[in-house]
Amino acid sequence: MIGSRVKYRHLHTFVEVARQKSVVKAADVLHISQPAVTKTIRELEDALGVSLFERDGRGIRLTRPGEVFLRHAGASLTALRQGIDSVSQELLDNVPPVRVGALPTVSTRIMPRAMALFLDEQTRSRIKIVTGENAVLLEQLRLGELDLVVGRLAAPEKMTGFSFEHLYSEQVLFVVRAGHPLLSGGSVYAGLAHYPVLMPTRGSIIRPVVEQFLIANGVASLPTQVETVSDAFGRAFVRMSDAIWIISSGVVAGDIVDGMLAALPIDTSETKGPVGLTLRTDMPPSLPLSILMQTIRQAAAEVVSSG
Repeated sequence: MIGSRVKYRHLHTFVEVARQKSVVKAADVLHISQPAVTKTIRELEDALGVSLFERDGRGIRLTRPGEVFLRHAGASLTALRQGIDSVSQELLDNVPPVRVGALPTVSTRIMPRAMALFLDEQTRSRIKIVTGENAVLLEQLRLGELDLVVGRLAAPEKMTGFSFEHLYSEQVLFVVRAGHPLLSGGSVYAGLAHYPVLMPTRGSIIRPVVEQFLIANGVASLPTQVETVSDAFGRAFVRMSDAIWIISSGVVAGDIVDGMLAALPIDTSETKGPVGLTLRTDMPPSLPLSILMQTIRQAAAEVVSSG
């Protein structure tokens, strides 16, 4: 009887509220009123006989039962979306869509070559590539909004329900414009106090790595810093100023080869971390996704072999 009382709108609304951690924001995304969202969540809680959310300061968070239900609700919505995609795509040469999330470092270094190889396979599959912070991409993967995430390995507690395939490892670099004063000598760590510093945001996967590296090298705090994960902004700002950009090597590899940017002469090898493919363990990849994963492996292998 419980199953007959839980409708698609209940699951859809619940997942969106959980993702936004706010009834107000979920209402905006769903284009319905806030009271309608609240009523739908209450109907779902009544049907299940448990509270799914609880107050958390000015916001809300999932209860323990809510966390358990989210995994199943997300999987149910994913299965439904895939069913709809399969039926609709059957009218378009039986080709399901492929949705990929890629970190900026992968988007600039790996995905262009991987996509060229994939298009050569002529699968005629539609591809959607989105870029963002690792935590955001993994949450979208968990909720079935993405089929694959290509990026750094997340912390163990974030990998529940996921599998990871290692492709290569990359490190963080301290990058400046060509001709920067620190390239001609002087302590880089002392220079951090005298020049603007572009840091990865607190939600980015390499931020803890960067902070640990700085502390290990005697840098307790940075007086001037801008937090960003925008490679376009970082590249433009560093080229027009004396700023120091702390960024994954893959994002700026081409700029360094072209001579537009340069890595400061410090050993950052201890910041190396694995980059690879993250999938949900409960959703086997479709044929087009499997082909794309193979082209990503090939592109990554070419990058590694080229140094």
